[in-house]
Amino acid sequence: MFSTLLGLHPLDAAIVLIYVGVVLAIGKIFSHGVKGQGDFFLGGRSLGKWLQFFLSFGNMTDPSLATTTASSVYRQGAGGGWLSLITLFLTPYFWFSNVWFRRVRLTTMADLFEDRFGRKFLATFYAITTVMMSIVGIAGGNVVALKTLQPLMVKEVAMYSPAERQSVAEYHEFVSLRDQRQIAPLAPAAATRYELLKDSYTRGELQPYVTYLRPILFYLISSVLVAIFVMLGGLKASAVVDAVQAVLVIVISVILIPFGLIKLGGFTALHEKVPAVMFNLFGGGGLSEYTWYSIGALLLIQVVGIVGSQANMTIAGSAKNEMAARLGAVTGGFSKRFVTIAWCYCGLIAVAIFGPNLADPDQAWGLLTRALLPVGLVGLMITGILGGKLAWLGAQSVVVSGLVVKNLYEPLFPGKSARHYMVIARLSVPFVLACGVAVGLYLNSVVVLLKFAIVLLVVWGVPITMIFLWRRVTEIAVRVQVVATLVLVAVVPWTVPAIAPLAQSAALTRMTHERVVTVSARANAADVAAGLAKSVGDAIQRTQRTEPVSVFFEEGVTRVNPKDLNSPKTGKGLFRTEVYLVSLLGVDVAAFNSAQLMTTRYVVDALLPILIILVVSLLTRPTDPVRVGRFYVRLKTPVAATLEQDALDVQAGYADPKRFDHHKLFPRSNWEFTRWDRADTLGFISCCALVGFILIFFKAVLLIGS
Repeated sequence: MFSTLLGLHPLDAAIVLIYVGVVLAIGKIFSHGVKGQGDFFLGGRSLGKWLQFFLSFGNMTDPSLATTTASSVYRQGAGGGWLSLITLFLTPYFWFSNVWFRRVRLTTMADLFEDRFGRKFLATFYAITTVMMSIVGIAGGNVVALKTLQPLMVKEVAMYSPAERQSVAEYHEFVSLRDQRQIAPLAPAAATRYELLKDSYTRGELQPYVTYLRPILFYLISSVLVAIFVMLGGLKASAVVDAVQAVLVIVISVILIPFGLIKLGGFTALHEKVPAVMFNLFGGGGLSEYTWYSIGALLLIQVVGIVGSQANMTIAGSAKNEMAARLGAVTGGFSKRFVTIAWCYCGLIAVAIFGPNLADPDQAWGLLTRALLPVGLVGLMITGILGGKLAWLGAQSVVVSGLVVKNLYEPLFPGKSARHYMVIARLSVPFVLACGVAVGLYLNSVVVLLKFAIVLLVVWGVPITMIFLWRRVTEIAVRVQVVATLVLVAVVPWTVPAIAPLAQSAALTRMTHERVVTVSARANAADVAAGLAKSVGDAIQRTQRTEPVSVFFEEGVTRVNPKDLNSPKTGKGLFRTEVYLVSLLGVDVAAFNSAQLMTTRYVVDALLPILIILVVSLLTRPTDPVRVGRFYVRLKTPVAATLEQDALDVQAGYADPKRFDHHKLFPRSNWEFTRWDRADTLGFISCCALVGFILIFFKAVLLIGS
């Protein structure tokens, strides 16, 4: 009965239920060790190298990124993997940044602003905005897990209703017309029909199957599971679940590859079925968003934004010592890069097996699982994806609850008992998860959600980076920069699509110019029959027509009424404020390709906040030098072996705030760059060497069978 209702084999369902039981048991076991807020939020600052590794790996390697990466690669080729792989270049940076977060000896990132400037406004503002940003991240985890699992829980064709049968038929009709259009213009009647079907497709209304799994029910059930184990065990329970999940992530990341290669006939067959341009790490043929310059822009925004997440303070702050914080971050980071390569390869396998015609590329991972894995392994895959969602959302929930209690609730209601604050901390978890469910129902594209999350980090990433590096930063400058950046990257992008006159205006529903590009490919049997090649596998050139994309809206432009070609067009998804600002300068943004649109967005988002904070800081009154001196001397005081000795070392620094000034790279300036010691140098060089090795490994994997 279970398999009939939900499309799962009883064995697969049993595996999922067993895993859920294990997660709840972990929460119950570790609930006995939670004695107060320090245990709940930071694990008692006692996590060693292994738990730091698992916590970092779990935080960085949410299995939903497997789905997102495979989806991006399916759309863009191997270059699409940069959306997840770009942080590879930041891993040497983690060797230093995690030491900063451990040495400041604070509980939340919001505490950093109060400690640095002596005022609560920015701390409260950080807490409010970060809670909202975290809700978007939680929504992304919900959407990704749903889209991955939906193809695994489908109805049998015989059970379709007439409306469902019609929807599937229209999907196949749309795919056929799109294939014809790529080769040559359609006849007028066919072109009209194509435009109508395309609107339904863009809205996500056309699918090649009918699924049992409905969004709201799935979101609610999985969120309740997360709430239970986190409310019981706090951060340490999340770290242990991450340890279990790390093994599952590695398994589900590679398990599809051998089955896919066997089905295709090996590596050579993969290259025969996938256009050669899709194996290019830097795009190619004018089809990909990921060129050398767009990847550079993506790296720039990650550099200035990566430290903005509250998770940095939570994870590094829970470390037993500095080396545990360092090793946990870099080993977790590098481990993620290897599984990311596996995700990219799965995206290419999806292209070979399904062709370019999936209704929703976000479901590529789930469709591969259904097409390739036998009974039992399907259950393992579901467990990996669902379990990854539980583990990642668990850590995020602890992070957010810390902000809610320490920086929002406690300042409003001071003097309550420790027991009272623990109750509020636990209750904040289901509240935040419920908000994530609501946002997940609104946004539907996992790639759009990931891009939005990357941009959001800049809001606070820039001031946090500048606080660590520049003594001259002022509170007013941070206020101005944060508000301006929030308006630029969050308020306007969400508001414009909600205002019909703006979303439907001719100026904002502009499309890029249609392009005809030539790409390299290997000939198939049809090419040989048409006389385009002498034998299968020969190198040939294909001409492809690339459809226009929306200039200003992330998810495209559709008609208000998809059944009426005379209905007004309206923007769908987030509004690209940055591209619009560039267009006001007279730049013909309609002539941009997808890579140039993305580059424009990221360059503006990265550089404008830095410029604002530099200029306003120099024009406003400096912060109290005594407070600033205490902050930087603590930042440079190494963490001691015991909490007691550490407190004594910090007090010694307060007594002599200039005791470490001789380590400054620029002694007489406000810049706080510090000379490296032996551990800094060796760690950085080793990290850079590993970056090079992973890039070479990735390229070598892509060349196998070519």
